[in-house]
Formats: sequence, structure tokens, C-alpha cells
Amino acid sequence: MRRLSLLAVPAILTACSSSPAASPTDEPPAVAPPSQILADRSPTPPSTRGVVTAETVASGLVNPWAIEFLPDGRALVTERPGRLRVLSLAGQLSAPVAGVPAVFAQGQGGLLDVAVDPQFAQNQRVYLSFAEAGAGGSGTAVARARFTGSALEDVQVIYRQEPKLNGGAHYGSRLVFDRDGRLYITQGDRMNWRERAQDLAMGQGKIMRIATDGSTPADNPFAGQGSVQSAIWSYGHRNVQAAALHPETGQLWTVEHGARGGDELNHPERGRNYGWPVITYGVDYSGARIGEGSAKAGLEQPVYYWDPVIAPSGMAFYTANAIPGWKGSVLIGSLSPGALVRLELTNGRVTSETRYLGELGERIRDVTVGPDGFVYVVTDSGNGRVLRLKPVVG
Repeated sequence: MRRLSLLAVPAILTACSSSPAASPTDEPPAVAPPSQILADRSPTPPSTRGVVTAETVASGLVNPWAIEFLPDGRALVTERPGRLRVLSLAGQLSAPVAGVPAVFAQGQGGLLDVAVDPQFAQNQRVYLSFAEAGAGGSGTAVARARFTGSALEDVQVIYRQEPKLNGGAHYGSRLVFDRDGRLYITQGDRMNWRERAQDLAMGQGKIMRIATDGSTPADNPFAGQGSVQSAIWSYGHRNVQAAALHPETGQLWTVEHGARGGDELNHPERGRNYGWPVITYGVDYSGARIGEGSAKAGLEQPVYYWDPVIAPSGMAFYTANAIPGWKGSVLIGSLSPGALVRLELTNGRVTSETRYLGELGERIRDVTVGPDGFVYVVTDSGNGRVLRLKPVVG
């Protein structure tokens, strides 16, 4: 059972780069009923030095958003303005790959995640998530294509968030394959439309699960239920920009942005409601309360939350041996204050948190584990880099 947490206090950091600056407030979030068990809260540890060193593998990227390794050791890197590049084994970046779908590159929108098909050796397929313009505004979309090495061919959009809405924030979006080859798509509430996260007829604020051709798996929790969007796996999410599959249990784990406070670590389960914006551990950027408090019957609690926020983006389970003591850890990128966050889990609960790379002053947008066992991160800026983390020797 989770222990009772301290009540959340107003955070001083914002969760997203385009969010308005925080302002002081004397109004705390509403208190949960005494009978509710609240989530564990991060102790906000300082960044630790002397454990890993970061070396630059590539630079000159414009707001890189995701990195994903191919079976041959090369990596695909997305740039938010709409470019996909190939990172060679020698650390050289290719010219932009041809055939990338047109993206809505405004605000937080653009080219987002990239995922490699589990059967890539047979079908050469890759998947891209991106912000797509259309009637009514824009929304998260996913395309699949065949990767030839320098171009995408047979490009097909297999998912579109509906309805499209005005604004340029909170698209999500990470792509994760489950063990059956189904594709999870994490999304956001589009910020100004947060109530949509509770509406099962709307795509905003949901995690979707689809087959690789875009069809709905028959075992989805809302398949065949009238006006409900059948691709929905879970709902009540704010803006999920970090996701990974647990290597032992096969369970999806995510981290989503809160507002001022309330970033959440979850393992979204089929058909469950994760509460946004009815419950949250944060407050609005104005300092006003959001919803009804931090807990409510029938709504899921996070496993763990951050206040102040880490502004999470990118996530990986470390399964290699190249960095001593890290095996089994969860690694999460932080945009603000900027760090690599490492969590240790025991029986599904966070037992420790350590942070690294704070001295770089960089926004960590994505994190993955390379075939060499080292950790790779991308930094989100107009001169973004791919960094390789190695243990400090001596």
C-alpha cells in the first residue's frame, strides 16, 4: 500500500516550454478526503555529479524530439520543424530523409516521436507521430512508412486525433509497441480543452492502442461501444510525453506533465480513468485550483508525482550492464529544470530518485539505450545535440 504523502504545494516551475510563468499564490490544492491513500511525492533531489559523463555524438540539430535505434546500430532522429535524420555509427547526420508527412510546426507542434516496427527486419517499417493540420485546427497523428535508408515510401496515416482543435500545445506524443505488436499512442489534452480528457467521444487526453494498420484491436476496453472512440486504452491524461514498456512485466509505463506541480508517473491500465482535470496534485499557472482536489473515488492515483515539476519528456528502462548500478532503473528526461532522472522501482513502487546532468543546463527531450549499452539523450534547443552517457572511470 502506498504511504500517505505530504500535501502538494504550489510549484515554481512550469511543465511545458510554452506555458506562462508561474506566479505566487496562497491557495493550495484542495485536500483529499482522509480515507484516500495519496501518491508518493518526489523529494526533489539535487543533481548528482561524478557518476556519468556526457560526450557529444552529434550536434547542429534543430529542436530534436526523439531518437530511436535501428537494428544495424544507426539511429533515427526527429527534428520538430519536420525533418527526420539518420545518425550513422560514426556519428554523422544524414541529409533530411525524403517523404516525411507535412507537419503543423507551430507552438509545441511538429514532428514528434519515431518508432521502429518490431518486425523491421522483415518489413522495414517505421512510425512517426506528429502534429497535423486539418479542418478545425490541428491534432496528433501517426503515420507508418517503409524506410529505404534515405527516404520514406508507402507513407500512410494510420491514426488521427479527432476532433482537431485550435491551439498549438499538448500533443503528447510517444509511440510504444506492446508484446503483441499493438501500438500505444500517448496524447495530450491540447491545453485549452482539458475537459475533453474526460469525454470518451473525444481523442484529447487519451492513450490509444491500435493495430499497425490503424484498426482497433478487439480486446480494447471500449471496442464497439457506440460513440466512444474505440482506440482508447485509458483516459484522463494531461500531456503524456514519456512512455516505455516494462521489460519484465510488459506493462506500459508513462510520465505526464502536470501544470504547476503534479507531473505523474503512471502505468495506465485498460479502461481506467487517471483523473485529469478532475483531480491533480498541481494548481493552474494562475495559482487557481484545478478540479476537485488530489483524490476522488473511482479515479486512479499516480504511482509517484513531482512538485516542483521535472517537465518530463522521453523515457526508457535500463536493461544493459554498461553503467554499473543502473540495471532495472527507469530513466526520464527533464525539460525543466533540465536533467536525466533515474528512478528505482521495487514491486511497482518508486524507492529512490537520483538526478544527473543538471550542470549542463540543457532540456533533455528524449532518452534511450543504445546497442552498446550506453544511454543516449537528445537536448531540445536550436542547436540540439545527441549525447552519449558513460560511467566515470576512476
